[in-house]
Amino acid sequence: MLNARRLFCLALAGIALAWMVAAGQAVADDAPLPQNDKVMHLGVASCASSTCHGAVTSFTQSTVLLNEYVTWVRKDKHAKAYEVLLNDESKRIARNLGLKNAHEADLCLDCHADNVPAAQRGPSFQLSEGVGCEACHGGSEKWLSSHAVGPPHAENISLGLYPTDDPVARAELCLSCHFGNKDKFVTHRIMGAGHPRMSFELDTFTQIQPAHFVIDEDYRKRKQVSDGVQLWAVGQAVAARELLAALTDPKRNRDGMFPELVLFDCHACHSSMSKVDWRPTSTGNRTPGMPHVNGASLLMLRIVADAVEPARGKAMAGKIRALHKAASQGMPQMVSAARDLRVLTDELVQKFASHNFDADAMQAILGGLIKTGLEGEYADYAAAEQVAMAMDSIIAAMVDAQMVSDAKARKLQTALDAVYNAVDREDSYSSWRFNKALKGMQGAIAS
Repeated sequence: MLNARRLFCLALAGIALAWMVAAGQAVADDAPLPQNDKVMHLGVASCASSTCHGAVTSFTQSTVLLNEYVTWVRKDKHAKAYEVLLNDESKRIARNLGLKNAHEADLCLDCHADNVPAAQRGPSFQLSEGVGCEACHGGSEKWLSSHAVGPPHAENISLGLYPTDDPVARAELCLSCHFGNKDKFVTHRIMGAGHPRMSFELDTFTQIQPAHFVIDEDYRKRKQVSDGVQLWAVGQAVAARELLAALTDPKRNRDGMFPELVLFDCHACHSSMSKVDWRPTSTGNRTPGMPHVNGASLLMLRIVADAVEPARGKAMAGKIRALHKAASQGMPQMVSAARDLRVLTDELVQKFASHNFDADAMQAILGGLIKTGLEGEYADYAAAEQVAMAMDSIIAAMVDAQMVSDAKARKLQTALDAVYNAVDREDSYSSWRFNKALKGMQGAIAS
């Protein structure tokens, strides 16, 4: 569905994917993220021969396309991530941060390249290749030869291939750069120096990523397959968990005399001084004159929990209110509330990773997204932005599952376009306009 969502997200990705791309933190005790593994990274050349993944066109008789390298180098912004560090804008940001060169600074390379230690770089490895194969799939020293012969996928994983088919693992990988983790973190100073605002949603960004695989019968036999709603829910849960991890981490939750402002809603401060539009919300997440925690992912998580586990949803709502209240009281109180909320969030990550989001769940989530907005909870742009992408993931899944007729699908698409149009310009976002679009969606669903 190349519609307002795709145009909106392609524009968003033109900023975000070109700036922050994958690598990072530990996914499980024995499965570190690619940047943190301890094996040799052999470089893109090791995958790019015409008999491996460098074919110009796909092979019809193969279980994989074999043109993955060509797709990456021609269409994927990750391939240009290092080049971005050489442009004038990156040079200006580097100067503002007191860095000699962006393309030589680990602060930048950790997300704009496969920045493993020099001792782990094979003879053909080139840092200038940007976010290449091994930045997402892991150092290939131990699995490069074996995976070509076709052992079970689990065996390749045991040899160090990163499990990108697992939704939690994929979310942790992507968010390690599209938000940060304990090893690297996109701070307010980086954005203050000129870096674009970070925004991410797992299913949407998966969909706009140039696909270099086909989910067919063979793929389903070998790997885990998640539908769009599950990817969205898991992505929101992991994003919320990472936010809470940062709020409780003394190395990340402060910057000098201030809290780390990247954890708070950007638009609470970055708006015109003449724009007086503050108002309370039913969840009590706003205090006059104070920035508030950017709780967009927490809000999405609560809506999913309401739909599939109402008791946890109710508990989530109470703990979110407690977090926002604590943020206005002091750092110790906020850390304590964030730590308490993270326990529940960890449970929901695992719950959603194995949950079957059926037709009833999809409809309940979609209804919850609308209801929450009409109750006044999307005063912040960040929340509205996430809602637009969430609705698209759910509607796309409903259409794919043939839950709606063609005529109903067209009505939903028209309503969805209006939702996206209401968030097309963040600097002039109007919650009134967005709620009007939500009412249009409500009407399309009821018709």
